[in-house]
Amino acid sequence: MGRREDVARLAGVSARTVSNVVSGTVNVAAGTRARVLAAIEELDYRPSEIGRMLRSGRTGMAALVVPDLDNPYFAELARTLSEAARHQGYSLMIEQTDGVRERERELLARADTKAIFDGLIVSALSLTDDDLSRASRTQRPVVLLGEEPHPGFDHVHIDNFAAAREAVEHLLAAGHERIVAVGAQRTPQSSSSLRLAGFEAAMGAAPHASADVAYVDTFTRRGGADATRALLRGGTLPDALFCFSDLIALGALRALHDAGVSVPEQVAVVGFDDIEDGRYGNPSLTTISPDKAAISGAAVDALVRRIDGDDREAVRVIAPHRLVQRESTAVGAARPG
Repeated sequence: MGRREDVARLAGVSARTVSNVVSGTVNVAAGTRARVLAAIEELDYRPSEIGRMLRSGRTGMAALVVPDLDNPYFAELARTLSEAARHQGYSLMIEQTDGVRERERELLARADTKAIFDGLIVSALSLTDDDLSRASRTQRPVVLLGEEPHPGFDHVHIDNFAAAREAVEHLLAAGHERIVAVGAQRTPQSSSSLRLAGFEAAMGAAPHASADVAYVDTFTRRGGADATRALLRGGTLPDALFCFSDLIALGALRALHDAGVSVPEQVAVVGFDDIEDGRYGNPSLTTISPDKAAISGAAVDALVRRIDGDDREAVRVIAPHRLVQRESTAVGAARPG
């Protein structure tokens, strides 16, 4: 494998010219560039990645910070973000925080002090404006995902309020009147609060419908199953459940099946997130599908612009979503009476 000096001799240029061609940071005449590239190929020259990072001040790496990779939504989103980053020439390192504030703060600080990443895409549950204001004074750009906005940062999310209202309106249009929201949290989280507000708005516009709320501790299958079992012990069977995540909905489907309740004939179920598991359940799960590709593309585009020095005002991108109807809410399946 050749060295930079060998390439320079063969191409008849200086070693600095070889570096300029490799880095692409300095314009080099087309003929000279062609000779250097030919020499590089002939000698199988591989420039030092460390040296290139030192010269450019960049690592070519970005970080994705998410609460929970056990949640398929974040795993699927991480995949699309990795693909979008790769198309922009970046490698993406994924870090899990479990939604713990100290862990989220630690990752922000580590990215700054050790210069591991050129920038971060962060889906935070616990960071405060003050935590992020410290990050804004560093040289590491941060793009936010999720429902919680923070002034001064690019932010990519879906309209959770509108998406929840659309899901509930779908149930109402199918003739369901006794609808329970499964996923409210007693310690409010932004996603849960917005989805609850969308549920309440849709139900408030339907005067003949009755609404109820079932609380969960976490957006998990167990949380959904436990909340649904508690509903069933109450003795009044609802017409439909609007679950604040697909994991909650999958837990609800298990509890309904165990109780001998037919879905959607007796109780219809809608989820939120469109994870792959929901497509293969029995019945398959109607859900709100955030456009993960659009979220990923917008987040990576924003991050790369910031890394490249764009200092314009922070942008807020609302990505599309859609309702995907499957077997768990087949039209006309409202329970008689």
